Amino acid sequence: MAPYRGDRAVNAAELLIRRNRGIGDAGSLIRHNVKVLRGILLQDNRDFVKVWNKSSKSTMMYENGKIYFENYQNCYSCVHAEPQVLYKLPRRSKLEKFEDALLCQSPLDRTLASPSDQKPSLLALTADNWLYRLSAETGEELQRVYLSSKHKFRYLGWDVSQEMFYVKSVQNKATSLARQAGVTQETVMHLAIFNVFPLQIVGILEINKKVFGNGVTDVVLSQGVLVVSYTNKSVKLYSFEHIVQRYLKETLTLGKQSSLLGGKTVGDVPFGIPVNIQITDWPPVLFEVSCANNSVQMGGYPWHYIYTPPHKNHKGTHHICSLKDSTVASNGIQNMNCCSLESDGIFFHPDDSGRILHVGPATINVLKIISELNNGLSSEVVQDFSMKIHRHNNPTSQVTVTSSGRTVKKRFHQLDDDPDQETFRIVEYEDELDLLAVVVTNGEEGEGRAQIRLHDNQSGRLLRTVDLVEPWDETFRHELFFDKDTIVHIEQKNTSFCCHVYKLKVAGK
Repeated sequence: MAPYRGDRAVNAAELLIRRNRGIGDAGSLIRHNVKVLRGILLQDNRDFVKVWNKSSKSTMMYENGKIYFENYQNCYSCVHAEPQVLYKLPRRSKLEKFEDALLCQSPLDRTLASPSDQKPSLLALTADNWLYRLSAETGEELQRVYLSSKHKFRYLGWDVSQEMFYVKSVQNKATSLARQAGVTQETVMHLAIFNVFPLQIVGILEINKKVFGNGVTDVVLSQGVLVVSYTNKSVKLYSFEHIVQRYLKETLTLGKQSSLLGGKTVGDVPFGIPVNIQITDWPPVLFEVSCANNSVQMGGYPWHYIYTPPHKNHKGTHHICSLKDSTVASNGIQNMNCCSLESDGIFFHPDDSGRILHVGPATINVLKIISELNNGLSSEVVQDFSMKIHRHNNPTSQVTVTSSGRTVKKRFHQLDDDPDQETFRIVEYEDELDLLAVVVTNGEEGEGRAQIRLHDNQSGRLLRTVDLVEPWDETFRHELFFDKDTIVHIEQKNTSFCCHVYKLKVAGK
């Protein structure tokens, strides 16, 4: 059978025949399958129907077709017509509770040495410093590592591009008694860095004031770079590869002995993992910038960064600059000029196109960076497309009556994100279907309602809408996930949480 060419419609029956016969290009078949699913999803005779909801007193999380309840103790699968229990773990004591967790999907492009390493897994950090690797399908324990009896670890984070994750300790703060005695606390925190396929320790490093200076507020690892934030609103970037090459004292292997532990086993109780990356002098700073909220983002082609200068006159503006020489791109200062309780958001598009999403209460701009690598001219930010809410922003009259009976009219403008008018709230990208799911709320009729608008990611064209059944109260926290044929809405109401699940069905069934 000849390969598909151009934009001709894909027939589901033909795809089934090709799969039955076997084809050499599995990626091509997957792309055509996804194209068929997108076509089905956008048909007029299909609707997203609410099929399930569940409440809980503890935080809920959704990721990759799974909903986690009771602090990752209970897991429901969303691949069926309605969510079903995948597993329930035994109750854990307060000392053994999960502090944080990450879902880990094994790579498809290579075979790992152990079959258990190939399985999707949940990486869970406990309050007593154990790192567990659990099967994502059964909850079965696949591996566990004891981190330390000296440092209190609490947070997990991904460095996806490097196939690494890190475990971060709480910050060390000097006690009032130590401050009165003049004792300074040099150590700020510790980071344990792991390779994930298979699970193996890279090392533990100490973040201290002698090396990184005073005022360190946070440290993360991203794209092979150690990002350090400071109280003076500056952010400094260091090469993690350089730090390992220069300051690694000993290569560690889980389950093997280490000289840094006096011959004891790495990852066993009570010794844990030693600090084997010992930074003794100032590592070179790759990049430094002062920015509001210690927030800087990097991406684009060629590399650019987005930040807001920490000065009052720059509030509400977003500067898009070349990473090469820090020059601001032409049209690189973006400002929504909106008057709202929540500020507008800007970030590099998660589709890896190098574009930028700028989300305000009534406008969503998709921007792209135009740059000629060899002409020496500065790059330019241009609009790819825009999505807008059309409003009648007429001043509203407020009538009051004074004690003397005189009527006074005051004219005022509503906030741009006022719950009583249509407002953009959330933008979610579905990478396999190449769709943007935009949540629009409207409280004109007294009770807040939400609608999901599905837009083509390449043109911004509105393709279909989905009305959520449950009310949307903007005073509560909301999360929305769009995952192929499933929509998950998680809301927090005071101290309780509620999860609503919608599935794609034939209209009227």
